[in-house]
Amino acid sequence: MRLGVLDVGSNTVHFLVVDAHPGAAPLPAYSHKAELRLAELLDADGAITEAGVDKLVGMVASSIRVAEDKGVVDLLPFATSAVREAANGEAVLRKVADETGVELRVLSGQDEARLTFLAVRRWFGWSSGRLFNLDIGGGSLEIACGIDEQPDVACSLPLGAGRLTARLPGDIADPDDVRELRRHIRAEIAQAAGEFARLGPPDHAVATSKTFKQLARMTGAAGADAGPLTARRLSRAGLSAWVPRLAAMTVAERARIPGVSEGRARQLLAGALVADAAMDIFRLEELDICPWALREGIILRRLDALDGHGERRPALVG
Repeated sequence: MRLGVLDVGSNTVHFLVVDAHPGAAPLPAYSHKAELRLAELLDADGAITEAGVDKLVGMVASSIRVAEDKGVVDLLPFATSAVREAANGEAVLRKVADETGVELRVLSGQDEARLTFLAVRRWFGWSSGRLFNLDIGGGSLEIACGIDEQPDVACSLPLGAGRLTARLPGDIADPDDVRELRRHIRAEIAQAAGEFARLGPPDHAVATSKTFKQLARMTGAAGADAGPLTARRLSRAGLSAWVPRLAAMTVAERARIPGVSEGRARQLLAGALVADAAMDIFRLEELDICPWALREGIILRRLDALDGHGERRPALVG
């Protein structure tokens, strides 16, 4: 069956068309996306601006047209931290529904962590044993660990690369701002670390998200043209060596690093600080990069909810 996954994230709104059926890996068929940066389109009260809402409505409407053109039979629309935490989140959801007919499902931070963990588990399989996953989004950091398809512990912290970049104004980050942000990040992660420590050390540590993919590419991992089946890793030693270099670079200089997109270059330093802190505090010397993440978790959960005849059962999360 042909599914359409509409992912309203803090950085990007991404509509992914996939061909999928139970027991098989979902195959991407078409991608339609735009970097709206909703987490940055906020007014003084923390509400998404009218211009931001209009951009979102336009992107959702264009995604529906793509869905019709590509023969999508089941639409899975969801939103994450940008809408979840906006002061006018409910009003935004109503406007999207009224003007496009699409009712966005707002995922909690724990839902994000659990669904991403499901995707990672399916990708690497049971041989990974106790699996630990990190995911840096635009608005939040998701952490999950466990031995099953549902993690034993999952949490979401307000440490997204887009959110934190607002604390590093200017083309070149001020060293005092970097130091203060580093302290803040490590304090937040340290508060959550104890809950994971009781599970014991993981057998396999993994990372997902565009931020981790770019950090791995920056430190020597294969590029996108090598394909999703190519193993990619991020070492803490390699990442730590890059952090001071990123802090001394302009945004334009970061954008010239292989694998770093122009649109994500400003957020790269904040993302690196989060990744470096998490790897340090959780004592992870290396992370495998997983090509599947939240969107694939949503798809897999939908496929799991189908019966043997392909009939739908109303279960997206939970």
